[in-house]
Amino acid sequence: MNQNLHPVQRTAYFLLSLVLLIWLLHTAAFIIVPLVWGIFFSFALYPISNWLEEKRFPRALAIAISIVLVTIVGAGVIYVLVNQMIYLLKDIPEIGEKLKEKTSVYLEELKTITGIALPEDNGSLFFSSWISEDNLNNTIFNTGRSLTLAAIIPLYTFLMLYYKDFFISFLYQISTKRNVAILAWVADSGKIIHGYLVGMVKVTAIVAVLSGLFFYLIGIKYYLLFAIWIAVMNLIPYIGVIISSALVILYVFLTTDTFFYPLLTLAVLWGIQAVENNLITPYVVGSKVKVNVLAVVLAILIGGGIWGISGMILFIPLVGILKITFDRIPSLKPYGYLLGDTFPVNEKNENFIRTIRRKWQAKR
Repeated sequence: MNQNLHPVQRTAYFLLSLVLLIWLLHTAAFIIVPLVWGIFFSFALYPISNWLEEKRFPRALAIAISIVLVTIVGAGVIYVLVNQMIYLLKDIPEIGEKLKEKTSVYLEELKTITGIALPEDNGSLFFSSWISEDNLNNTIFNTGRSLTLAAIIPLYTFLMLYYKDFFISFLYQISTKRNVAILAWVADSGKIIHGYLVGMVKVTAIVAVLSGLFFYLIGIKYYLLFAIWIAVMNLIPYIGVIISSALVILYVFLTTDTFFYPLLTLAVLWGIQAVENNLITPYVVGSKVKVNVLAVVLAILIGGGIWGISGMILFIPLVGILKITFDRIPSLKPYGYLLGDTFPVNEKNENFIRTIRRKWQAKR
């Protein structure tokens, strides 16, 4: 951007560019989202396909085998989910009746204690609205759209891996002796994407095993479904665990006769979450995405607003890539520091902080 421009003009151009970028990302989401997923999966599958190529497999066959192996695992998970979901849907009328019965009992007890009478049809209204025709139509539409995207992602992944030498050659051509930082940026970005995806797959599997074992021990009928549900929703930081835990606890509450099991489920799920956040994820994933919690929360909200669930997941490593981009541009390094999670302390910073505190206390 022209440095002779007035600061107000530069700010206006920046904000306008930002608005146009957000509009483009939202409008072209149907094209961009599967492309980004394809790029991410190509980085994640590169070690497998590269290993097969080293074993003298043709590149196309090596890539196809890698994608097929991952697809088989994913199809198995989806089969389990769909199979148990069908049986769960058949149980919804019975669960709705239990909710209505328990609601009536608790409302009657509340009326006895407080003398306040409340309507008793909340449970049936909840389930009837949940399985209404409009909701079913929206679910079918969104499912069809998701399946279409899922069919395009393997194609993007295949092409990215197949033409990897072509892209590397392109980077060498646009890079010069003064601009070799582009290659370093691509290498670091690839490490972030690969480390994040592989690490999160491991974390998801661990969380699924831990929660599934607990659900099995307490006798939950659809323990596999809820274990996978908990593990997959865990991919959405902070928000996913709240939503998934709430639904599972509600099911446990409706299918048991005491408050002990719902409270135990709450304690165990949040215990698993605490262990995952403080022990499993730092050890398995490490600091692959070195951004602070505030940046992660904003990435989740902005990504969800632009690309939905995919945005909530994809924007986290994208923010990590944005940070290493800022770190490599001298004029943007302060913004990279703002996204980071390091707190460098030196004598100059400490003196500045002490001065600010003294002035603030003096004003009080």
